Parts: sequence; C-alpha cells; structure tokens
Amino acid sequence: MKIYLDNCCFNRPFDDQKQLRIKLETEAKLDIQERIVQGRLELAWSYMLDFENSRNPFQERREQIARWRAYSKTDIEEDEKVIDIATRVHQHGIKKMDSLHIACAIKAEAEYFLSTDDEILKRAIHIQNILITDPIGFIKEVLL
Repeated sequence: MKIYLDNCCFNRPFDDQKQLRIKLETEAKLDIQERIVQGRLELAWSYMLDFENSRNPFQERREQIARWRAYSKTDIEEDEKVIDIATRVHQHGIKKMDSLHIACAIKAEAEYFLSTDDEILKRAIHIQNILITDPIGFIKEVLL
C-alpha cells in the first residue's frame, strides 16, 4: 500500500508532546514509519515535501525529515497534471500548498494521504481519488 505523509505529519514528533493528541499522533506516525522501513508500506515523496522541508528553520529537523526521501519508491515533480489536480483540490477550500501536496499524492497513486492538519482533515470528505486521514485514523482503519 502506497501512502503520502505531508510535512505536518513528518514534523509531528518534534511538536510539544504534553498534549495527548500530539503524543498519540506521534506514536502512530512512528509506527507507520517503522512499517515503511520494513517495506510493509510504500512511501511516496514529492517536490513539495522537499520545498517545505527546506524552509524549516531547524537544521536537525530538516535533516531528519530529508532522510525519509531515501525510503520513497515514488518521487513526484511538478507538471501540468499536478497543477490541474491542485487547482481542483483548492476549490474545496484547501490552501494552495496543501492542495499541491494532495495533488502529488494523487499523481503518485497513493491510496492514503496522511496529515495532522485539522483544516485538511475537515475538508477531506470533498477530495476524490485518495483517502485522507490522520496517522491514528490510518492505524485504526488499515493496520489493526
């Protein structure tokens, strides 16, 4: 099964772990990453992950996230198809950058797009051709 994790998802372990939700999402995300390393899940990557990660002000976080690119089986670059999909996704009230991430995941033919961004998750029902959920939802729906 191919999945795409957005930048919020990759950054979750670096967030303040005092909140239960953040701690649980972190644990779920780390379990998903372990399954990627084991080859039980396939990771899709994109130019958008590279771009957003390059803007991270914390060097250690940038470097740790960038290492995940090596585990990806698919690497999506911007093209007309990505822009077209992103334009349609954006019409559902999703921010432009997030729309580009989702478009990359769709072009990569990922079955799931994982995010911890509440705005994306609220509007996920409107997006076709991919299932959008958070790491906890993914574990509950797919891996249990």
